[in-house]
Amino acid sequence: MRIMLITDAWEPQVNGVVRTMKRVIAECEEMGHEWEVVSPADDFLTMPLPTYSEIQLALFARNKISERFESFQPDAVHIATEGTLGLAGRAMCLKEKHPFSTSYHTRFPEYVSARFPVPTSWGYSYVRWFHKYSGKVMVATPSMREELEEHGFNNVVSWTRGVDVDLFHPSRRIGEGEPGDPFEGLPRPIFLNVGRVAVEKNIEAFAELDLPGTKVIVGEGPQLQELKRRYPEVKFLGAKFNEELAACFASADVFCFPSLTDTFGLVILEAMATGTPVAAYNAPGPRDIIPGSNAGIIDDDLEKACKACLDLDRTVTRTYAEGYSWRSCAEAFIENLDPLPVPERKRFWQKIRLRRRKKKYPPDTKAG
Repeated sequence: MRIMLITDAWEPQVNGVVRTMKRVIAECEEMGHEWEVVSPADDFLTMPLPTYSEIQLALFARNKISERFESFQPDAVHIATEGTLGLAGRAMCLKEKHPFSTSYHTRFPEYVSARFPVPTSWGYSYVRWFHKYSGKVMVATPSMREELEEHGFNNVVSWTRGVDVDLFHPSRRIGEGEPGDPFEGLPRPIFLNVGRVAVEKNIEAFAELDLPGTKVIVGEGPQLQELKRRYPEVKFLGAKFNEELAACFASADVFCFPSLTDTFGLVILEAMATGTPVAAYNAPGPRDIIPGSNAGIIDDDLEKACKACLDLDRTVTRTYAEGYSWRSCAEAFIENLDPLPVPERKRFWQKIRLRRRKKKYPPDTKAG
């Protein structure tokens, strides 16, 4: 298929949405599918998101999206985010009467409420409206699907995630005092958090835990300087990528995931793939991945969960993560798309081409 992806989240952003979609695209291309990615990086007029300047919002994008839509002639359109580009793509699809699918990567109402004085009920009214005409709303876990259905969604399907088990591997573990130790000189055990350093990630809950050893945070974001001032005993290493990141995951003793707004938490699988067990709250994402795995602990008492993870078997943790495949994730994505039915595609694009010709070569008019 020819697939158009419209997303407000893309490089240079570093987050789960971007990493997930880039890996899905790579897997789908190997399967023979062709992609057109529309993102804020594509020469749109943009403005920074208030309180989060790293995220750019594309403005007045609808005409450009329509041009690319008509040029690429996709079989399916997927809208990954609810931002300004997502809104423009949604409006275009509704105008052209072309089906589209969407995905729900972040608990959007909770995310907005954490940043602005906006009730979550307003946020749910918005996302219900945004996803109302989506053929399928893809969510990462069964519990997220149930939660959205309780909020009035009726077109939700499950779409799990994968992990790169070659990059995130136990062989990346560097022992205390060995050359290249990412936590050199820090008291052990190491309790690690990786991700965007932002208010919606609830990192304070991790920073305030009374744990032995050292709490380490890897990542950047708008809350970084504030947290550094508030928690001088926490070690902040900044952003890490690829092998360096994998070494941090593998060399930690426990990975702590305090977020309550993520719908999955890709970093959970990345930590597990290196053999590092995961402690988390009983929230969507962790509650779908961790219980029964022997690869982590969920508990409303995060400190208790972190300490209990110290006794888990790293080999069992790695084996569990191996069950998550990016190819399966990509196949599920393709299955969940809502393409224009084959019999209608030819007529649809003939109509679009005819309309373009009329715009380019308007009929002559006679003076009355």
